[in-house]
Amino acid sequence: MTAATRPYPSETDAAAVQRSIREPDHFVSIFDRYYNEIHGYAARRLGQGPADDVASETFLIAFAGRDRYDVSRADARPWLYGIASNLIARHHRAEQRRYRALARAEVDEVSEGHADLVAIRVDAQAHRVPLAAALSELPKRDRDVLLLVAWADLTSEEAGQALGIPAGTARSRLHRARQRIRAALDRLGPTTTNPQGDH
Repeated sequence: MTAATRPYPSETDAAAVQRSIREPDHFVSIFDRYYNEIHGYAARRLGQGPADDVASETFLIAFAGRDRYDVSRADARPWLYGIASNLIARHHRAEQRRYRALARAEVDEVSEGHADLVAIRVDAQAHRVPLAAALSELPKRDRDVLLLVAWADLTSEEAGQALGIPAGTARSRLHRARQRIRAALDRLGPTTTNPQGDH
């Protein structure tokens, strides 16, 4: 649903969530705005099957907790990504196995679904195997911040909001994660791309 087709096109996410407390059906506007985005993020981290469950449960939890939403935050994305990150954490072992399997795979054997590693802004065919290995070795808390910035396109401050940590802590974790990813890329030789964005 685009802004032009929303029932309240100029309505902020906060206003939509607040309105949904009185009019529960109005929460569908939040679902319509962000379901595909949250599902895509979960799929990149866990694969399609678990992503269906994670995305659905994210919005069920958000709906149930909408009366506790901080209406001073106009954008609901960090809130939704925070819920999704907590749900993804339940699949920690599956995510680790996913990255390790990708790291062991030959480049030409990797399925098309894994090509989303380009979200870390490097050429997937040349770099996804060492990147997957590096991602599998990152501490979970650092990986969460990195992927919220690289794949969800949140700022480090928004990633901190999503994960319930101070902005400074998020920046520190992001810095550590970027160093590890850069080290993995440096082992391949020089590149001309910035693998983690400029957030």
